[in-house]
Amino acid sequence: MDNSVAVCAPEKPRTCTPYYPVFLDVRGRFTVVVGGGSVAERKVDGLLKAGARVRVVSPDVTAGLEVRVNEGSVTLERRLYGEGDLKGAFLVYAATDDAAINEAVYAEAEARGVLANVADDPQHCNFIVPSVARRGSLQFAVSTGGAAPVLAKRLRCELEERYSDDWAVYTDLLSEVRMLVRDRISGGETERAAVLEAACDLGLLGRLRAGEVLDAESVYIEALDAADESGFKAGESR
Repeated sequence: MDNSVAVCAPEKPRTCTPYYPVFLDVRGRFTVVVGGGSVAERKVDGLLKAGARVRVVSPDVTAGLEVRVNEGSVTLERRLYGEGDLKGAFLVYAATDDAAINEAVYAEAEARGVLANVADDPQHCNFIVPSVARRGSLQFAVSTGGAAPVLAKRLRCELEERYSDDWAVYTDLLSEVRMLVRDRISGGETERAAVLEAACDLGLLGRLRAGEVLDAESVYIEALDAADESGFKAGESR
């Protein structure tokens, strides 16, 4: 009797698509969501928060989507998807439970050069959506390239725990300071970097948490003084 055991070679790890990370400005752009279920509703909400114009194509929609339609936030084509629905679209999500429809949406998107994402079907996506933690203007986008979405979600949760809501106030303050630096200090980012770096070294977040009232003007002056002490000289007027 042959008691040998066949040993299978381990599978080679799957090669992930080398996605290019980017944040899209969809304000005022025409976008389409094909589907009317809970996944479609999440996609619609995300697009609306980003300022997109949204059209939903689906014979049936969730109660939440009905609310958005009734308030005028989105337009609704209460029917099945048809070829031509993506004309003029910048981006489309396909989130139906019909694989044939999803594939047809992707095919039209590819033909028209439209950004397309088919829910839970990376083979029919030319972009994927990361797991995002938001604190005002500050955003952390985490992705495993579709390899381990659960891991991406856990990392996002860790970021949400680590970075509290006061980071939004801190980020907005730094943004206002940056605008003052751009207005008052000649040159490009290289010339202004010393002051911007100094602003980040002032312990502003801790001071905000301690209850100190800070405004962009006072922080700008403080950062400029700190930069001057380190040898930076700016041609500006306070």
